[in-house]
Amino acid sequence: MAKVLHTKWYVETVKALQINGKSERTQHCYARAVRMLIEHVGKEPDKITEEELRDYHLYRRNDCKWAPNTMKICYCGIRFFFEHVIRREWHLFNILKSEKERRLPCPLSRTEVYGIFERIRTFHNYTYLTTVYACGLRLWEGLHLQVADIDKHRMIIHVHRGKGALDRHVPLPDETLQPLRRYWLTHRHKKLIFPALGRSGKLRTTSKKPMAISSVQGALRQACAASGITKRRVTIHTLRHSYATHLLEAGVCIRVIQKYLGHAQLETAMIYLHLT
Repeated sequence: MAKVLHTKWYVETVKALQINGKSERTQHCYARAVRMLIEHVGKEPDKITEEELRDYHLYRRNDCKWAPNTMKICYCGIRFFFEHVIRREWHLFNILKSEKERRLPCPLSRTEVYGIFERIRTFHNYTYLTTVYACGLRLWEGLHLQVADIDKHRMIIHVHRGKGALDRHVPLPDETLQPLRRYWLTHRHKKLIFPALGRSGKLRTTSKKPMAISSVQGALRQACAASGITKRRVTIHTLRHSYATHLLEAGVCIRVIQKYLGHAQLETAMIYLHLT
């Protein structure tokens, strides 16, 4: 019953998000926020009361200690669902706010980055993580990289499905293209470069989904521990911050870095000036 229920409301949520013009990534995050709410409360969403929704947000904030950005996604996804799918006009939605995070990123040095890569045990995780770093990709962008996105003649990657539905081109180093080629030859998937492997790699040729987020995150954590890195909050996104910082240190113009990262506003990229 619960599985059918979640599927029903998931479909309704995605339909509304698509009509609203939200990106694929936003659809996934908002629908996931709704699913987690339904699983926690244990009842149909149209039966959830305003008080129960208030208590759920307090639970995630005070008990689960979710980060402000995570809470923001939770607020936005659930608010969109109740306003546009369930069509509730509750006062709670007028006061829902998340704290603003203003933490500077903590990029890795080149030595630290290379030390991590040397300790990654599997070729698929190595290829993924080195590609994310060498091209400044977001976690989601790297996982959904497709064969058609690689332009080996112009040596660029066409990044689709970027944040805010913004496409961009980023340089593709030859040192990154060669491992990508070798890895693709291990599965020869017609569309995805990093398809889900399945048990014993049985799904890698026909999978319709990319590798699991937990797989690449786990590989990065293990490599960080093995290389003795003690910096806080080293994540996949840290590799993207490190990419931008290393470009700036090499003398690349900040506006070029903004273009490579896919930032709509120059002010977003200016944060890296504080890190060099």
